[in-house]
Amino acid sequence: MELTTTEYQRYARHIALPTVGVAGQLLLKAARVLVVGTGGLGSPVALYLAAAGVGTLGIVDDDVVDISNLQRQIIHTTADIGVPKVDSATAHLRALNPDITVVPIATRVDADNVLALIADYSIVVDATDSFATRYVLNDACVRSAKILVSGAIFRFEGQVSVYAPHRGGPCYRCLFPTPPSAELAPNCAEAGVFGVLPGVVGSVQATEVVKLILGVGTPLIGTLWLYDALTLSIDRFAAPRNPQCVCCGDTPSLTTIGIEEIACAVVNDSEELSVHAIQTRLQQLPRPFLLDVREPHEYDAGHLPGAVRIGVDALSQTLAAIPVDGDIIVYCRSGMRSARARDILVRSGRTAVSMRGGLLAWHNLLDPSIIVV
Repeated sequence: MELTTTEYQRYARHIALPTVGVAGQLLLKAARVLVVGTGGLGSPVALYLAAAGVGTLGIVDDDVVDISNLQRQIIHTTADIGVPKVDSATAHLRALNPDITVVPIATRVDADNVLALIADYSIVVDATDSFATRYVLNDACVRSAKILVSGAIFRFEGQVSVYAPHRGGPCYRCLFPTPPSAELAPNCAEAGVFGVLPGVVGSVQATEVVKLILGVGTPLIGTLWLYDALTLSIDRFAAPRNPQCVCCGDTPSLTTIGIEEIACAVVNDSEELSVHAIQTRLQQLPRPFLLDVREPHEYDAGHLPGAVRIGVDALSQTLAAIPVDGDIIVYCRSGMRSARARDILVRSGRTAVSMRGGLLAWHNLLDPSIIVV
């Protein structure tokens, strides 16, 4: 393998570095990296790895570009709204660097396909916001001896670590043995994210990938890197491998990939209704109690007529405001928070169902005049 004349020109500033040089650039050209997620974190990760000359980039996502993504997902543009994210990302990555190979994979990672998806890649980047996917990727990477570069963001804070038990470090389960409860799952709460935060955290993930490929510096294996955008403070904590870990410990007991029950698990059909079914039910008497569990700014932008707003995080403390008798229909933006709220209501003895797909589905299928943010 050699560098072309164009590649010598493109990577001249890399090649000038004594720790990179032509040999290092060839390592980058030969590298195969899988980026799971092309959202806030995946955008800077993929862009910087493409610019650096990583020869083969696989990108995985099953979502489409929404206008609300553009505040932080810089790989997409306004013209891409409605386009599958892998198609949008692939076009922009190839425009940035036509010398690399981009492999778009329009699917959701799960326990059934994950081993096949990561098989052809030596480094996997977790740039998702799903606890289910994090555990699935971790377990598969441990089983396949792949390096996992993991990032996570929440509001104004972010974290990065490199999980590589086969190189003496921990796996994700060593630090986080089980997923958080439904009440604490930030991706389901859709609590917001500071727009520039993923740029910082994703850039650190890309940095770790390049360092690992080149074999330079000290990667974040066995270290958890934490960042606070409000104070610009950075903390580093030792994160050693846990010998008792069920996944990578001395006597691992985990026989499956991923976790069966998490906060964002798919609900049974009996626990949720389609927007069409709910539209019909709202026209019947007695009219059900309609509960909007989004944040105030979301409710103010647009909501269903007659809906009462109580944020999902405050619901347990405000149950007295919810009728005990009669049906309750709960909705949020996309259906995640409403599923949590429905479970809280059912545990309190009330009869509740959630709206499948949330207000986004209502907007897309019934009434596009309703503004959803």
